Amino acid sequence: MVIGAGPYGLATAARLIASGVRLRIFGEPMQGWHTHMPEGMYLKSVPAASSISAPEPGYGFADFRAAQGSGPVGDLYPIPVEEFIGYGRWFQERRVPEVERSMVRGVQAVDGGFGITLDSGEEFLASAVVVSTGLVPFAHEPRELRRFAAAGLTSHACEHRNMTRFAGQRVAVLGAGQSALESAALLHEAAARPTVVACARSVRFGDRPQADLPDTRSRAMRLRKPASTLGPGWSLWAVSRGPAAYRHLPTPMRMRVLHSVLGPSGAWWLRDRVAGRVPVLSGRTLVSAAPEDGNVRLELADPGGGRELVRADHLLMATGYRVDVDRLGLLEPTLRQAVQTFGGAPRLSAGFQSSVPGLYFTGLAAAPCFGPVLRFVCGTGFAARQVAAAVAATSR
Repeated sequence: MVIGAGPYGLATAARLIASGVRLRIFGEPMQGWHTHMPEGMYLKSVPAASSISAPEPGYGFADFRAAQGSGPVGDLYPIPVEEFIGYGRWFQERRVPEVERSMVRGVQAVDGGFGITLDSGEEFLASAVVVSTGLVPFAHEPRELRRFAAAGLTSHACEHRNMTRFAGQRVAVLGAGQSALESAALLHEAAARPTVVACARSVRFGDRPQADLPDTRSRAMRLRKPASTLGPGWSLWAVSRGPAAYRHLPTPMRMRVLHSVLGPSGAWWLRDRVAGRVPVLSGRTLVSAAPEDGNVRLELADPGGGRELVRADHLLMATGYRVDVDRLGLLEPTLRQAVQTFGGAPRLSAGFQSSVPGLYFTGLAAAPCFGPVLRFVCGTGFAARQVAAAVAATSR
């Protein structure tokens, strides 16, 4: 059984079906992208790195565009989220028509297998479960700010499909990565008044690709910065090509690389939408936050050791995602506790199996084991092949 019908769930199901494994897959296709990504967003990954893996050719992003009567595109084309959602649903209809729209409400260990409960009330047994629930369960919110959510003063970036609700409001955007910078741009374009508050000493943007197609770059540039699905550069080439080897690195090194390679930055096409348009407070540390006359007051420490106050109608936390198995409420507590973890993330075998036989995790939940490539669509190929092979081997 596969839980989730986003890119990783669909890629895994497609491989399992091709391997002859009988399965059921549950979820609304591309629901996380449709419900939790803002309108007007663009993907950070380039078109060549944005295909959902299938066991045979003909189902890539370029194939989808051709089927829609659209021409080929290269690295200079940012993919609108609406187009990517359409691609994911196109993929599902053709490769995984078996998707059931019911939602899984509970998974518990039962006699060497798993008991499954759906929101429809149906109950059944499964010998293996692949958890592919995406980003949203792991949305990170600083603990000291959570208490303001009930009053409507704070929220996570993934909670907003449309930014027009903030028109005319002062919005402090906490973060320095793609989510923070793109949220700030969308807020500004929706007539809100955003201010980015970042711990980083400065916000960074990627460089505009030197060519629309990586292979047309000069030979010297290709040697200095080899192309990869994550972008040009030796470090990106290594983590995109070596997720299997990444798993064998010492845990502290894995976590350091996970957070340092592809650290917080905005896409190259965001620079002109943020620079000179949105105030950015860099190098600030949040000292305290408090409600004040229906607003939120932030006390910040600046790089020189001084203090400053920022008042906003709303605080938007674009603070990323942190894998924590305990936040997967659909897993019954005893089952969650049986999963061995490090820093909240599941310890996984080469086949993505957890310490509980038959329980697999893919997508973002597997990134702490296999590296940054599992945070992007381009990781669906490696993950789906490994999971499908492992599940198929135990199903024979």
